[in-house]
Amino acid sequence: MSTLKTTRRMAMGLVAAATATFGLQAHAGGHGIDLTGKTVEWIIPFSETGGSAKWANFYAPLLSEALPGQPTVVVKFMPGAGSTKGANYFQEQEYEDGTLIFGSSGSTQFPFLLGDPRVKFDYADWNVVLASGTGGVAYLPPELAAKMDGLDASGLKDTDFIYGNQGATRLDLVPTLAWEMLGLNVESVMGIKGRGDGRLMFERGEANIDYQTSSSYLSGVTPLVEAGTAVPMMTWGALSDDGEITRDPTFPDIPSFKEVCEATDGCETSGEKWDAWKAFFTAGFPAQKMVFLPKGATNDAIVTYTAAFEAVKARADFAEISSKRLGKYPQMTGAAAEAAKVSGTNVSAEAKAFIVNWLQEKYGVSLN
Repeated sequence: MSTLKTTRRMAMGLVAAATATFGLQAHAGGHGIDLTGKTVEWIIPFSETGGSAKWANFYAPLLSEALPGQPTVVVKFMPGAGSTKGANYFQEQEYEDGTLIFGSSGSTQFPFLLGDPRVKFDYADWNVVLASGTGGVAYLPPELAAKMDGLDASGLKDTDFIYGNQGATRLDLVPTLAWEMLGLNVESVMGIKGRGDGRLMFERGEANIDYQTSSSYLSGVTPLVEAGTAVPMMTWGALSDDGEITRDPTFPDIPSFKEVCEATDGCETSGEKWDAWKAFFTAGFPAQKMVFLPKGATNDAIVTYTAAFEAVKARADFAEISSKRLGKYPQMTGAAAEAAKVSGTNVSAEAKAFIVNWLQEKYGVSLN
């Protein structure tokens, strides 16, 4: 059985269990909590320049309006160790009164999935109230984009690329593995605190290849494209209902990595490396950003936040304002959010083993 089929089979069983669990919780009570006069602190474990910042800043005022008592929602940035610093801090917190929430990203999920020794947090302790899908777009300076022959990236194989990387075990392994599969020579400058810092490196000419998640691309890179200083190379794609990689619905005119791979000599869309890339893409993007209440959260608090995010999604203008800021992706609450949490925090043993070995060979990072 292939890695993909194994992953999907495992995930489907876990999703069913998670959905059933949420259903029991939701019907166990749920009178809500009142947050009148209070301030909700929303921890984002990245810098204020990246996609997570754009996502949280979009939702914060809407969440404030929707929560009982209309509390002030303040986004607090806590970057460090590729988001592990903020996640470890959140793990130490106990639920008190519903005034603390946390926003994770794929760069938080990946170290957890890979058993990074710096990880002291456990997603099983956290209570998800929103899961947001997203995508990602890779882009180049115009003089390098001109070396591509349509979808064929072979013309870029003689270029030395520099990329601002948040960390070997972070979400950035999706683009770096993809570029390697295309045969590109990409040197990572490690340790940036958010993808927005990578974009700034590109703007300053310190990096000549970059990618941004959709929210950050829409706000931060689209102006560069319009000014002619950046050209989209490809998206990572989207996942169809039957598990196939398709074009990203937010960027239907930009080819997916699968299309570029198929057009580039030496890049394969089958086999062990492709299965590992796809498994981590699936874990990192369809459920890429999630909002959590800390361990010990009451059912009343979970129901309150779930209802608030559902009210935000039910706004008559939500589709319009969210597509401009976040892109066209699922925004999940309730059982769907719980299922997304499961799929985003589980990969097959085969995919994990491949990535662990690849990180050792490519970066000298040992996770065994």
